[in-house]
Amino acid sequence: MMQSVKRSVTSSIARMLIAIVILSILSTSLALVTLAASRTDAEAINISGSLRMQSYRLAYDLTTNSLYLNAHIHQYDDSINAPALKEINSFYFPKDIQQKYQTLLDRWKLLEQDLRNGNDNIYINQLGDYVHQINDFVLAIQIFSELKLKVTSAISIASFLITAGLVFFVIYFSRSKIVAPLNRMVTASHYIQTGHFDHQPLDTSQPNELGVLASAFTTMSSELAKLYQSLAQKVEEKTLRLTEANRSLGVLYDCLQALSVSQVERQCFEQVLRIVHDSQKLKIIRLEVQDSGEGRWVIEEGTEDKNQRWQHLALQQDEINLGALSWQCSDSPVYPQLIENVSNILSRGIYFNRAQKRYLQVLLMEERATIARELHDSLAQSLSFLRIQLTLLKRVIPDDNNTAKRVINDFDQALSSAYYQLRELLATFRLTIQEADLHEALNQLITPLQAQTEVPIQLHCALSSQALNAQQQVHALQIVREAVLNAIKHANAKTINVSCEPTADGNNMLTITDDGLGIQSVDEPEGHYGLNIMSERAARLGGTLSIRRREQGGTCVCLIFPQQ
Repeated sequence: MMQSVKRSVTSSIARMLIAIVILSILSTSLALVTLAASRTDAEAINISGSLRMQSYRLAYDLTTNSLYLNAHIHQYDDSINAPALKEINSFYFPKDIQQKYQTLLDRWKLLEQDLRNGNDNIYINQLGDYVHQINDFVLAIQIFSELKLKVTSAISIASFLITAGLVFFVIYFSRSKIVAPLNRMVTASHYIQTGHFDHQPLDTSQPNELGVLASAFTTMSSELAKLYQSLAQKVEEKTLRLTEANRSLGVLYDCLQALSVSQVERQCFEQVLRIVHDSQKLKIIRLEVQDSGEGRWVIEEGTEDKNQRWQHLALQQDEINLGALSWQCSDSPVYPQLIENVSNILSRGIYFNRAQKRYLQVLLMEERATIARELHDSLAQSLSFLRIQLTLLKRVIPDDNNTAKRVINDFDQALSSAYYQLRELLATFRLTIQEADLHEALNQLITPLQAQTEVPIQLHCALSSQALNAQQQVHALQIVREAVLNAIKHANAKTINVSCEPTADGNNMLTITDDGLGIQSVDEPEGHYGLNIMSERAARLGGTLSIRRREQGGTCVCLIFPQQ
């Protein structure tokens, strides 16, 4: 709250200056009044001095019987009643001068009567005393005039001394109450400018503006000291954050480098987890990727602490839930933005991994479709032409040529078998699966097969898509398709089950079971090659294919092969 000003510096200096002005006005006024009162003193002294001469002139006129006596009497009367002498009756003239003037007037009236009545001796006898009175009167006027000049000089000297004293007091007041506090504040401001807030204490007890200014300056200095300390602390915190951010950028760069490869695979994600685990000193970090079905693939780095709390962060891409990133912290805290950025990188990596797998799978499917078109346009046309020619040949051979008929029948049987096998290959090669996710690919595979039968086909997929690469997935899907087709055509089953799950030793296992009649023999009849093709595909996967009759009825086709 702002301190109130009890005694303003401006009002104090204004009062002093007003006092100087008033003193100057008073002294000037007194001097002017004195000068105004003295304006007729010289004239009065001159006229009074002339009265002596006129008095003697009148005595001379009496002794010489001058014709100018009356004129001189009239002139004397005008002189003694002159306006300059009448001013003596003003209030500022001393009473004794007024009395002496009045005495001269009264005595002149008597002497005038004597002059006009011809009493020459009386006038001449009184002339000496009268002139003496005139001299006393002139001397009194002179003394009073000198007194006024002395008073004027004294007033001027006193006014000068008082004015000088007031000026010196104003100077002293300005230096002690204005300049000195301002100098201390300037010094304090220099201290603050250099970052030192322990300056000399300012005088905040003055009841004027400078006291308020000193109080505000002191408050500002203390607030600046607090702000300076707060800013220094924030700068230190920002420096630490920038250091952590720089270290985090290095970690993110290493993570991006680990995923910047032509083929994003499991080893890339393991390297990312290793980088984050080592840089953040985590106890353990776990990546769990979720497929559309029940399949999961989990990657861990570190050792789990049973007493430590897990922290989780969902992995999403284009609002699709891909899995979760989990970790356990050690003693040092984890930079949250770093973990969030790592999760975004992993999400994109998982997305690219699936996109790459889908792309490779599409390439394989397109290649197989191309092969199917080539087979259809070349080999299939040739076989069809041979069958037509063989039919024509049968018609032209005589009925009694049994040897030729046997050869033609063998040739017809071999040609039919080749044509059937070609149709199977074309059907296999024309299989189109666009999904990289194993569960969705199986659904896409089973949907058209389900349309061919009323037997329900049930799917259970607990195998992660990451466990198979694109080529493995294509071969596995072909085996499943062939096994399900065989069950539909030959099993006479009520249900068909397709199951995909990992084994205890880390392999992939695909099982196709039905509750039908059960397979009689694994030896295919002449002209059928489905089981052999399935076995060849299993060998290409580096696995084993077992086909057996179930004890409870039905057939079980089991494919076991290693992960990619």
